[in-house]
Amino acid sequence: MSTVTTESAAGPTLVREGGDGAPRPHGPVAPVEGRITPRAHLRHIGALTRRNALQIKQNPEAMVDALLMPVVFTLLFVYVFGGAISGHGNQQDYVNYLVPGLMAMMGLNIAMAVGTGVNDDVKKGVMDRFRSLPIARSSILIAKIVVEIGRMMVATTILLTMGFLLGLEVRTSVLHLAGAVALSLAFGASLMWIFVLLGLSLNTAQAVQGVAMLVLMPLQFGSSIFAPPESMPAWLRTFTEYNPLSNLADAARNLLNGGPVAEAVWMTLGWAAVITLVTAPLAVARFRKRT
Repeated sequence: MSTVTTESAAGPTLVREGGDGAPRPHGPVAPVEGRITPRAHLRHIGALTRRNALQIKQNPEAMVDALLMPVVFTLLFVYVFGGAISGHGNQQDYVNYLVPGLMAMMGLNIAMAVGTGVNDDVKKGVMDRFRSLPIARSSILIAKIVVEIGRMMVATTILLTMGFLLGLEVRTSVLHLAGAVALSLAFGASLMWIFVLLGLSLNTAQAVQGVAMLVLMPLQFGSSIFAPPESMPAWLRTFTEYNPLSNLADAARNLLNGGPVAEAVWMTLGWAAVITLVTAPLAVARFRKRT
């Protein structure tokens, strides 16, 4: 008697051939991930994305950071630090300097939530249940990223709305504004893979938040998001020039205000590609090991 595998609507199924050659069902088995077609992979991502979105609908508090963070940061830095950081009293000029930089900051802060969410799912056993399903392991993590990109779009929309209320001007065109938003989303998505890897590597959500803050603070404040690098000491200016957030902030700023953008845009896209290519496979491999 031999054993073969056949395909069905429910997925591959082991069957045994009897002496007469007739197949006899012998229970379903999960397919090997490498056999999952791109179409099935996209379908899995869509189903898991819907599941994650429904979770937000059932727990609206999950959107508090995306809704309030842009408002708090914009008001705080414009009215509390704006005069001192900009060096003059022209609020509108500083709004046009700050808001594009905050677009870079939104991605970094939203990305941190991905790590804590993944860690929480692992602790609750949700990832183990996903692991038992005949789906690509990467689709589980990609669905998380897709939903967080949606949250980032909401945060960016609120940020721009606040900016326009405070006097933000788009001195180029709507297409340049859309390009700045798309660039921020692309870079933010790459950062999310770093925090997914942290969420799968550390034991608690508190540990993920602690490590994330150690990463966030130097990158945010050691950049051109809030102040021109020329106002910084030489050693900090060097760090700022190599900080990928500075590239993103400068690219978004020049897209909105006018100025050379090619170098900053390509540097930002290069950083996003490198971060994704390095951390995404590591995150998927860690997910396999962790679950």
